[in-house]
Amino acid sequence: MLIEDLVREITSIWQTDELRRYKPTPVEEAKAGLNIVEQSLWKAVPHYLRRVSNALKKHTGRPLPLTCTPIKFGSWMGGDRDGNPNVTAKVTKDVCLLSRWMAIDLYIREVDSIRFELSMNRCSDRLSKLSHEILEEETSSDVRHESWNQSLNGSQTKLHGQQAPTIPTHLPARADLPSCTECNDGESQYIRVEFPSTDNNTLNRQDLRQNLRVSLQNGNSPNSSSPKSAVTPRSSSFNSSQLLAQRKLFAESQIGRSSFQKLLEPRVSQSPGISPYRIVLGNVKDKLMKTQKRLELLLEDLPCEYDLWDYYETSDQLLEPLLLCYESLQSSGSGVLADGRLADLIRRVATFGMVLMKLDLRQESGRHADTLDAITRYLDIGTYSEWDEGKKLEFLTRELKGKRPLVPQSIEVAPDVKEVLDTFRVAAELGSDSLGAYVISMASNASDVLAVELLQKDARLAVSGELGRPCPGGTLRVVPLFETVKDLRGAGAVIRRLLSIDWYREHIIKNHNGHQEVMVGYSDSGKDAGRFTAAWELYKAQEDVVAASNEYGIKVTLFHGRGGSIGRGGGPTYLAIQSQPPGSVMGTLRSTEQGEMVQAKFGLPQTAVRQLEIYTTAVLLATLRPPLPPREEKWRNLMEEISKISCQNYRSVVYENPEFLSYFHEATPQAELGFLNIGSRPTRRKSSTGIGHLRAIPWVFAWTQTRFVLPAWLGVGAGLQGVCEKGHTDDLKAMYKEWPFFQSTIDLIEMVLGKADIPIAKHYDEVLVSKSRQELGSKLRRELLTAEKNVLVVSGHEKLSENNRSLRRLIESRLPFLNPMNMLQVEILKRLRCDDDNHKLRDALLITINGIAAGMRNTG
Repeated sequence: MLIEDLVREITSIWQTDELRRYKPTPVEEAKAGLNIVEQSLWKAVPHYLRRVSNALKKHTGRPLPLTCTPIKFGSWMGGDRDGNPNVTAKVTKDVCLLSRWMAIDLYIREVDSIRFELSMNRCSDRLSKLSHEILEEETSSDVRHESWNQSLNGSQTKLHGQQAPTIPTHLPARADLPSCTECNDGESQYIRVEFPSTDNNTLNRQDLRQNLRVSLQNGNSPNSSSPKSAVTPRSSSFNSSQLLAQRKLFAESQIGRSSFQKLLEPRVSQSPGISPYRIVLGNVKDKLMKTQKRLELLLEDLPCEYDLWDYYETSDQLLEPLLLCYESLQSSGSGVLADGRLADLIRRVATFGMVLMKLDLRQESGRHADTLDAITRYLDIGTYSEWDEGKKLEFLTRELKGKRPLVPQSIEVAPDVKEVLDTFRVAAELGSDSLGAYVISMASNASDVLAVELLQKDARLAVSGELGRPCPGGTLRVVPLFETVKDLRGAGAVIRRLLSIDWYREHIIKNHNGHQEVMVGYSDSGKDAGRFTAAWELYKAQEDVVAASNEYGIKVTLFHGRGGSIGRGGGPTYLAIQSQPPGSVMGTLRSTEQGEMVQAKFGLPQTAVRQLEIYTTAVLLATLRPPLPPREEKWRNLMEEISKISCQNYRSVVYENPEFLSYFHEATPQAELGFLNIGSRPTRRKSSTGIGHLRAIPWVFAWTQTRFVLPAWLGVGAGLQGVCEKGHTDDLKAMYKEWPFFQSTIDLIEMVLGKADIPIAKHYDEVLVSKSRQELGSKLRRELLTAEKNVLVVSGHEKLSENNRSLRRLIESRLPFLNPMNMLQVEILKRLRCDDDNHKLRDALLITINGIAAGMRNTG
């Protein structure tokens, strides 16, 4: 059987297209993320939490509380609109609803399994009382339905018992027409049952019941003194599609629904001795199914009118009956059952909530400024973006303190501005129950944060006014993202100014428990100044942000925007967390996992459990035993000097050499990466050809394909060599041994250098790069050798990756497969650039790109 299964699997893979033929939509990307949850994390989380609980109980005597979870998951697939026009307000709403639907679907499956298991009768008084209340409610519902049936039968009997009218000798006028044809003459002597007509095609069950009863009971006989009272005339707009829609709704209603489900699950009141646990969990399942049906209607943009008691809105509502069952089992001597599937379900609800992963929104700060420009110009109070920072803060603070909306309903704005306003409206409708944080990319001032707070407040006021009740959930956390070196250097000052504003500080304390979140970007800072300078600026920025927050008594959580590759801040999780500045990990940390690293780290339940344990261990250690700071001020000064030389060297090549951009396009498959269709985002934020607007992912990905991995090491060799030549080699060796941050930085660069391959990179240059630019390639290869030499001097290793032999063996085992693919890629690129429209060549190139990416692992 195993061999046959393997043969089938291999056959399926072999006959499946190796390439994606179209770009995924943001919704499809979100589905892929939800698939990771369903296939892996759903199984991994309970297992991980059991291990944490057992470890706590072993060392402290107390297990992890059932509803306590040390980890939460978030996503911005479907929420990240930074430079991605494909992510709209509707996409965000659909992804949130889809995530909720998936969560409910998974909960229904779990509840079904637990109901089968919990067949016992012994329970606590509270659970017994609840089960009887559910039974009484169901019984009264049955009585109402039976009463309706009796009234229906009674009406029919009354009609038959009276003197029947003379049988007509001919058909009434127009009787040969279809039943949906209009009939407004009111002359028919025969009873016609009409369904209540509504504008929005929804069917209220109580109205249906009352309308049908009146229609039948009033129709006594054709000779009645008021025959027309028995007939509900059709409206002139009534047509066949409306009739079909009403019949469908009637069939799906509680009255008209088939009793198929009852055949599978006999009504408890008719089956004495059924377990109270099954009664309660049956009620839970019924509510979950109604919740799922409601979400389906919302996803289809159909009107949805449900009683708030008929469905679950929050995880607390779902947890209540589950915890009651758990406590009952514990008190009734069935603790072993309580700690099984039921405990796992409770832990899942506590971790995943009603949405599996809360969706983060992200937008560039400039888009918010454009929106406020449109509003202030409409109100004739000037142009917001032309004001200085002081005037902006004064205006924003004044409006935030006010109680009236800022944006007039009659305002007409450009499509880009309307999309921003629509996004805030969707955020107000969904609230913090479905959404996580609102991340502001390219943040550089306190006004960037207050602008989002104002737009959020205004949208919530508008939506609340239309609903006639407060918006669901609370306000979203507003998270500034500092990305460039310039913005990182000013991050602490921005947080200080922000927290010095009374309104904002009180808002953080009141609505976010005195908790500020700040995101630091590794990708753009690395592309801006090189990996070494970016690492040092990130370290200092975190120190400054933590100090600023401490000054105002506000707790800060740092959100690390890491990519998969070293050039974008990637690397071993434990090493990364253990090298953070002291005090920056105070029990909380957020980090992104992107690209192929999501599948690599969380694609299988076993690896997911291991990864969650690594995160937990690293955060605990960094909190309880913070990493050591630099031993002396001299070390910081040396870092500044290395960083300065490194940054100058990096920028002189990437941004100041006029030949570099052309060299980059010739030596790498960057231009061809767009055909891969691996994401919904464009490769550039704006339509320009420079490095500045190129996204960090294709920037790193392109260099990884040629095995040159330039973004991770360029400038490092010059920086280290410059300091060593001044006689500080021993200081650098001491820093490597005693300072975790410096050690991890050097180790990660060494790991990348171990993956670089000079002969392969040289082959790309010799075949693809024009003769006039090949000297630039030679210079860069000499820079790579300089980096290798000086990294080995500082680390004290004789050869690269000496302290990581498993990585060395892994790289060497892949070379027999990687090298031929690189040679093929060079030849295909050469031919394709002479024949752009050759689709077979393009397909072959994309297959080599996929193969090299799989071999290099952390590609972008």
